[in-house]
Amino acid sequence: MENEKLVIGYLQIRKIIGILGIALPVILILGNYLLGACSYIQMSISQYYYTPIGDVFIGILCAISIFLFSYKGYDNRDNWAGNFACIFGLAAAIFPTNMKDPVPPCNFSLEPYPFPDYFRHLHTGSAVVFFLILAYFSIFLFTKHVGIMTPQKVKRNKIYRTCGYVIILCLLLLLLIFLNDSIRLSLENYKPIFVLEAIILWAFGVSWLIKGEFMLADK
Repeated sequence: MENEKLVIGYLQIRKIIGILGIALPVILILGNYLLGACSYIQMSISQYYYTPIGDVFIGILCAISIFLFSYKGYDNRDNWAGNFACIFGLAAAIFPTNMKDPVPPCNFSLEPYPFPDYFRHLHTGSAVVFFLILAYFSIFLFTKHVGIMTPQKVKRNKIYRTCGYVIILCLLLLLLIFLNDSIRLSLENYKPIFVLEAIILWAFGVSWLIKGEFMLADK
């Protein structure tokens, strides 16, 4: 009975992580509109730190990080991956990205925020490592199996790998945008950074929902 309770507990943690990942971009857009009467979508998810919904952004990111820390998998690789994901997720929340001119609408201040420049580097580096660990979960850890490979497990593994590769692809596209000013400026009106970050979070969320047996569970 005790082991059954633990299994149920871990499944619930996985579902919660997945739901938070999928919901975060939607909550930021809707929350900013409802609380700040702002329909403007920020250039990146990180820039919601400076909007009326900023505390919610930090809270959800910290919650995801803590749930990842509490996650226990089959062996130490799962545990260490969860622990490191927690550390880098919290770092991304603690060290905000810089806000530079021109300041987008819906921000608390009309002036750029005076955080040290290394905050931006810590935030970006932590976010990249955090996303890479999420891809590692999907591609390498969630695809492990013990015993017979069931048809449902085969389907789940395909989804896990797809989610992981989507995360990596989006990270590569983000790198291209950051390194190429002409591409970034030509796509600016389409909010490519926000869109790619949202896709990463949705891929991450779907992967964890499946791991939590939200669907495709073994019968």
